[in-house]
Amino acid sequence: MGEDESAELPTGRRPPLDLRTDVPHPARMYDYFLGGKDHFPADRAAGEAALAFFPSIRTTALQARRFMTRVTAFLAEAGVRQFLDVGTGIPTSPNLHEVAQRVAPDARVVYVDNDPIVLAHARALLTSTSEGRTAYLEADLRDPDGILASPEVRETLDLNEPVALSLFAILHFVPDGQGPDGIVSRLLDALAPDSYLALNHATPDFVAPEIAAQVSEVYRSQGIPFQARTRAEIARFFDGLELTDPGLVPVHRWRPAGEPENIPESDIASYGGLARLPGRGAGRARPVSGA
Repeated sequence: MGEDESAELPTGRRPPLDLRTDVPHPARMYDYFLGGKDHFPADRAAGEAALAFFPSIRTTALQARRFMTRVTAFLAEAGVRQFLDVGTGIPTSPNLHEVAQRVAPDARVVYVDNDPIVLAHARALLTSTSEGRTAYLEADLRDPDGILASPEVRETLDLNEPVALSLFAILHFVPDGQGPDGIVSRLLDALAPDSYLALNHATPDFVAPEIAAQVSEVYRSQGIPFQARTRAEIARFFDGLELTDPGLVPVHRWRPAGEPENIPESDIASYGGLARLPGRGAGRARPVSGA
């Protein structure tokens, strides 16, 4: 399977990157939890502060990453050939396009992130098979219209055909006051019928309330907006869509490759799910918030 090494990062129109290594960053903290190398003392200090309250954050991060690979492979095997991944994070192999193109070499992927550290490493996201294509867009989830109108999206994806929209480990950084429901709806409204929404999201459901509050405060005290949500609150993002079995579940319970891993729910702080936009001629699916 050959790779297209000709893809280039966006150039011009921006000053030199300021990674602000003196303050913690959620992408670098996540990289630290996963055992990566792209983090700095401030990220490690904040990560250790969160781990002091909830040592299983590393388990959650690893299982959330495995959830991403299973969902992406499932979608590719189901015939999806277009992926819009918003909130990409620091490249960690296998990246989404590697998983998708392993199944479908002609898969096309647009990565979206607004973090300077991700842009600095984005070349790893642009190595596509010769049959497919990848692109990287520096943009903010909170600007869905800007994402949808960008040349990177318009020239890489055909929005008249199904697209898998993935929002992995990002919506908990969008508090209710910033309108996450409207953001998700705007992105979905632009997609063709039979597109999909895949997401995972931090939850306080399996830990004591005081622990959930302390972990949230670690992020907020560093200027990082953070809002963990209950299952019912996360399920609202899927309202009007058709949930794929097994529904919205702890990430390690979503179609595990073998038998479910022997991990108690109390060690997992993330729900994950996948849902399909109704096909042409279909009515609106029933809401799942109360499911």
